[in-house]
Amino acid sequence: MNSASMHIAASSASAMGLIAAGVVVVALLMGAFWMGSRIRRREPGPPRPEEQPHLPDGGPVREVREVREADEVPRSDTRLTPHELPGHGNSPTRSSASQERPRWTGGNSGSFGSGSPGGH
Repeated sequence: MNSASMHIAASSASAMGLIAAGVVVVALLMGAFWMGSRIRRREPGPPRPEEQPHLPDGGPVREVREVREADEVPRSDTRLTPHELPGHGNSPTRSSASQERPRWTGGNSGSFGSGSPGGH
């Protein structure tokens, strides 16, 4: 064999390898599609209109805005874990007597770097 026939044989072998790789990729994609369709057939269908959730009899539930009293962090000599702090199910919070929203006072509403002199 001369070098030209070797070059043609090598290029045809690489072409055959690329074709085989393409066939493998197509086969994998077809298998994935087939498996996905089998899984989808086993899933329940979409809910019927009578199975859809309905509004409560009193109408839609609205957001409740209220001012709550702040709980103080208990003083302790040992480190407290989050579940030992109040407000996490072990002590109920309560509504504040005044439902007026707290507002910033003039001259004290600036944050760091805002150019405001702050509360001096």
